[in-house]
Amino acid sequence: MRFDILTLFPESIDRFLNESIIGRAREKGILDIRTVNIRDFSADKHKKTDDYPYGGGSGMVMTPQPIYDAWKSVVDEVGYRPKTIYMSPQGRLFNQKIARQLKEEKHIIILCGHYEGVDERVIEEIADDEISIGDYVLTGGELPAMVLVDCVSRLVDGVLGAKDAYANESHYDGLLEYPQYTRPPVFMGREVPEVLLSGHHANIEKWRYLKMLERTKARRPDLYAAYEEKNREKVMEAYGLLSKKKKRRKKSNGVNDAE
Repeated sequence: MRFDILTLFPESIDRFLNESIIGRAREKGILDIRTVNIRDFSADKHKKTDDYPYGGGSGMVMTPQPIYDAWKSVVDEVGYRPKTIYMSPQGRLFNQKIARQLKEEKHIIILCGHYEGVDERVIEEIADDEISIGDYVLTGGELPAMVLVDCVSRLVDGVLGAKDAYANESHYDGLLEYPQYTRPPVFMGREVPEVLLSGHHANIEKWRYLKMLERTKARRPDLYAAYEEKNREKVMEAYGLLSKKKKRRKKSNGVNDAE
């Protein structure tokens, strides 16, 4: 999968994305992440990329020409128009569902804004989507771009090695992740749950699923309600409610377990 990140600060992005799992995936060629310095495409002799906003107001606005030419350089190189995302606090809120959708793209261009924003005309011309990572404002789009790349990249085949590495993580299937434990078995008087030491995989999986339900219900009731609505029978069965109802129904019909 390829990402091209249009930015005024390529060094900050490269330093982060060259580390750890994402860095190793880049080295292996699983991920192709490139930064494009918008300033290199400025037609201004001083390589200026911003100007005062029409209509007045504080701050500066990124000018459209260098952004468009930086974007066009990628399009001309590959010979097609990749999906282009503008990282903006006005965009739709990023989540795991969107990450899974973006994982299906072979190539994504990400535009990082700065200053007071970007000339609206270039956004209209090149952006297919606007995405926000939260209801707050940052000084630039570089951090949001790195969040998006990191989140989507983890879902790409081969980056984590196996689907199991992310399939039970928080938000992957609409639930928060179960609590994790490692050595020592006792820490400051707190013991690892006995079921995790039992070696009984079926019981461990059941315990983990119940903890995912409990944790999500307690910490994110909005997520729990949405998950329960879609998976009501599975949730009831996990809590033992469904099996009890079935037993009561069998007894009322005069049917016993032997039958």
